[in-house]
Amino acid sequence: MSHISSDDTQVGKLTGYDYLTRILQAPVYDTAVVTPLDSLKKLSARCNNHILLKREDKQPVFSFKLRGAYNKIAQLSDQQLAAGVVAASAGNHAQGVALSASARNVKSVIVMPRTTPDIKVDSVKQLGGIVVLHGDNFDQAYLHAKELSKTDGMTLIPPFDDCDVIAGQGTVAMELLQQQRQMDAVFVPVGGGGLIAGMAVYLKMLRPEIKIIGVESEDSACLTAALAAGEPVDLERVGLFADGVAVKRIGIEPFRLAQQYVDDMVTVSSDEICAAVKDIFEDTRAIAEPSGALAIAGLKKYKKQHQLEDQHLVAILSGANVNFHGLRYVSERCELGEQKEGIMAVNIPERKGSFRQFCQLLGGRSITEFNYRYANKHSANIFVGLRLANGETELQSMIAQLKQHDYPAQDLSHNEIAKLHVRYMVGGRPCESLTERLFSFEFPECPGALSTFLETLGENWNITLFHYRNHGAAFGRVLAGFELSEQQLPQFLEHLGQLGYQYKDETDNLAYTAFLTH
Repeated sequence: MSHISSDDTQVGKLTGYDYLTRILQAPVYDTAVVTPLDSLKKLSARCNNHILLKREDKQPVFSFKLRGAYNKIAQLSDQQLAAGVVAASAGNHAQGVALSASARNVKSVIVMPRTTPDIKVDSVKQLGGIVVLHGDNFDQAYLHAKELSKTDGMTLIPPFDDCDVIAGQGTVAMELLQQQRQMDAVFVPVGGGGLIAGMAVYLKMLRPEIKIIGVESEDSACLTAALAAGEPVDLERVGLFADGVAVKRIGIEPFRLAQQYVDDMVTVSSDEICAAVKDIFEDTRAIAEPSGALAIAGLKKYKKQHQLEDQHLVAILSGANVNFHGLRYVSERCELGEQKEGIMAVNIPERKGSFRQFCQLLGGRSITEFNYRYANKHSANIFVGLRLANGETELQSMIAQLKQHDYPAQDLSHNEIAKLHVRYMVGGRPCESLTERLFSFEFPECPGALSTFLETLGENWNITLFHYRNHGAAFGRVLAGFELSEQQLPQFLEHLGQLGYQYKDETDNLAYTAFLTH
């Protein structure tokens, strides 16, 4: 998340021909491999274009960073190699440097923030790197790496702002031209800019008609900001979801090359990145890290903006060092990013049958989420997710229809607080004391399953709490509260038995008694 200046004396001096020569002569295949170029058939059919994916996740360290790191180390003198190398990174660059140094029997010291997850620390150690934990963030780790470089005489290996690193990354483009002659545009993820700089200069020197499109996350768009300003600038803040591209300031040399050779830029949201992770998985069964899926997200958005049809479009899958626990977030948000799901807040009257009437107004659309808690005797706010076939247009039409039937509704699909936090917090204790019992249900999931569930349940009992979330599983799961007196309970249980749903009385559940009751 920092600006990293380069000590490379060649920065700003090399011509396109110089880079072309360096890329062609880069000895990256001592460690790197030629990665496949896969056709994404499902996504191609959906987008009406020929979409290809360059699989840099197939490298030994699961990212393209190995290319640039090795090429830089391969250019060092015997004296420099004997002194060792040092780098600061908590991600893919760290692994690239560690493996590259090991391949040359060179000592490597990788400075990582103390907050770095153990899995990343262990990966670097397994690749032969000596890990030094220093500071609480990347900036502090990088400053310490610079100090070690000066005091111990080790060569600092920059992650992107270096001519040899850029040339190493450019070998991705060299392979691409050998694998696919017909290309209209190539979409490249941008963090510090090393990859797009190397690829752009190579492709434009040989095939200037191919468009080079840079793709950035909306909350770390440092190259877009620099191009607008005419020079590298610091972003006030960067988001961390796509941590592989969370860079505050574009590199000096990558910016110079981007100004000359990059045709256009596109930025994408976190939700759009999540949708791209899913797209890649559905076609290849590979799980990309968020920054690795960035190019596909940008390709889809750019294609829609410019109405591209029947073109040959290439995207770079830059890495797959995914944090496994982050997949929960990706799964939750990918449908929103694809505009296949919309969420809204709806005000409904507190009366018998209001749930069922609301479901009827949805016209058979699949409900993906339904959160409700009794508030008072007059009305209630519910949090609702809907499966969409026609994206934003369909959602706005549905909201207008609900308002016509006195169900005031508001779109929350672009409300980050609603998506990230509030959807999990809807509920709590009721404002009034209730004679309530809580039940969990399971039923076979199918289109209209929730509506069928509500209709079958009937209108004899007041629903006081309701939570439903469809994750695409074979069984739908509902947690529901009912206002029931002791006298009504036997009749209610008899009715549940007749319905045939799997259910369980959860009234004494600790989580319920601690957080949802008076």
